[in-house]
This record gives sequence, C-alpha cells and structure tokens, in this order.
Amino acid sequence: MGFWLFKTEPDAFSIDDLAARPQQTEPWDGVRNYQARNFLRDKVQLGDKVFIYHSSCKQVGIAGVAEVVKAGYPDTEQFNPESKYYDPKASADAPRWYRVDVKFVEKFNTVLPLKIIKSLPEVTEVGLVKKGHRLSIMPVEENEWHALYRTATQ
Repeated sequence: MGFWLFKTEPDAFSIDDLAARPQQTEPWDGVRNYQARNFLRDKVQLGDKVFIYHSSCKQVGIAGVAEVVKAGYPDTEQFNPESKYYDPKASADAPRWYRVDVKFVEKFNTVLPLKIIKSLPEVTEVGLVKKGHRLSIMPVEENEWHALYRTATQ
C-alpha cells in the first residue's frame, strides 16, 4: 500500500464535498502538472491511502483521509472542449492527463495545520516541508504518514 497527499482548494472541492458524494466517491481530476500526472498514472494504486490537504484557504492543512478505489485512468475532461481542463493535444489514443477515484474514509475533528506539520521532527521528506515543492499530488513515506495521522487524531 502507498501513501499520498492530494491538495485541493476547499472552495472548489473539500473533504466535506467528498463525504457528500454518492457512495462518498469522486474522480480526482483536473491535475495538469506532468510530475503529478505521472504519479496518478504510474504510482497511485488501488487501496492506497490519501491525505486530503486543504490549500489556499483560511485553515491550510490536512483535513482527512480518503482511499484510492480506482487506479489511474485517462481524465475524460481533457477531451471535452467545454471543460476548463480541455487539452486540444490530447486524444483517446494518446491521453495526456490521468485521474484516480477516491473514497472518503474520515474527516479529522480539526485540520492539521501546516505549521504543526512542519514542526514534527519525524516529518522531513514529504514535499510540504521542503522548499519549492508545490505539487498537488505527492508521496508520503509510511513512517511520516503514521506520524501525521497520529498527530491529526490526538
């Protein structure tokens, strides 16, 4: 099993939105960064755990947990000329963008703030604590996952 952190702006899509979806499941689409796309296409697997991280908001931090219920597949929005995620260079034979489906697992009582995440001595590798790492999809080391989860649920 792998461990991930997916960033989202809660005004666009939040942990509460995920919990409210039918079967509490939603495609994680709209990723338009090649390194993040590669993670979705090649590394994120069925059963992986995902921290849902709220960014660009008043309470920035980890809001809860989801699970990957469908591994990487082409993001259909790239083919839709009406979508803001349309990519005229993409085709069904040569898709450029991928997504996964995630299912709500739990919402934390409070958001685990970035300030606390950065203060944890056992959390040194996740992109959130490194300068210049702004990816919306990032791997989390297993030991860091457990440290973050433990801190969020205390």
